[in-house]
Amino acid sequence: MSKYSESLMVMLGREPKKPQQFTPAADHIHTLKRVEKVDWEELKTHARAHRAQGQPWRNRRWSFLIGINLLFVVSYWFDIQILEGALTASRLLGFHMIDVNSALQVMLAHKHIIVNLLIGTGTVVVLWFFFGGRTFCSWVCPYHLVAEWAEKLHVYLAQKKIVTDHTFNRGVRTVLWLIFGVLAWVTGYTVFETLSPTGILSRALIYGPGLALGWVALLLAFEIFYSRRGWCRYVCPIGLTYGFVGVFSPLRVKYDLSKCFHEGDCRKVCEVPHVLEIVKKGRAADAIMDTGADCTRCGACVDVCPSGALRFDIKGLHKLL
Repeated sequence: MSKYSESLMVMLGREPKKPQQFTPAADHIHTLKRVEKVDWEELKTHARAHRAQGQPWRNRRWSFLIGINLLFVVSYWFDIQILEGALTASRLLGFHMIDVNSALQVMLAHKHIIVNLLIGTGTVVVLWFFFGGRTFCSWVCPYHLVAEWAEKLHVYLAQKKIVTDHTFNRGVRTVLWLIFGVLAWVTGYTVFETLSPTGILSRALIYGPGLALGWVALLLAFEIFYSRRGWCRYVCPIGLTYGFVGVFSPLRVKYDLSKCFHEGDCRKVCEVPHVLEIVKKGRAADAIMDTGADCTRCGACVDVCPSGALRFDIKGLHKLL
């Protein structure tokens, strides 16, 4: 099975498998790691120096996400026609852009291909192909940001043993993706769009709040008190749709096996920790790997990795940072 088909299967809900074969380079590194002792004091020194640098990728991401959503607001209220509309459908300097999942829902509801939608969707597909499909989730989606803040509260409450995290089978998201598609086809109505916290928050920011924000509050309460990042991990079909778009994306989070101390901090901060199964000791099939289609490219793992084993990279080009 190719790495791309493996990445797709994991995104659709299958648990990552332990590799049966290793490249010679990976096998050599694994052998060395079995006999070499880790200098934990040196690692702690690296970790302290790394933490002193702060969280640069998180800061860049938050700044971009807030900025792009505020640009919608400014464009609407001051009529400056830079970024018009909302995340579902917009126009950037005259270029029409339509959310891929929304376009799919609309065409299923209307039961035919709408050419105008395809034109707007094409721009978005090209954009997120280059930047990684699920990059949309962590760098643009407003619900991702508020859910990220809610996650900090959930983690705090869990550490205090006030709440317990409940997990679900990740395949539920794939099933719901299909169900929402079938509902659109059968009812002629884009059912998911009425429930999507992404669309609700985007419209509330631009046009003003409404009763639908109550639904968003319920979702956040569910994630704080019951299931950590439950919507994004187990429900949202937008993430799955953009995951398909970004399967072959040149932008990736690259993993360098030779630099990894397997301390596990990266998996603790990852929204989709299954993409980091490769960082577990003995699980990397190659010396250099990427995190796969379901990775949101949020950079949280890059921020916490003290050894530089995880870095942003563009295939065929030198590393970014």
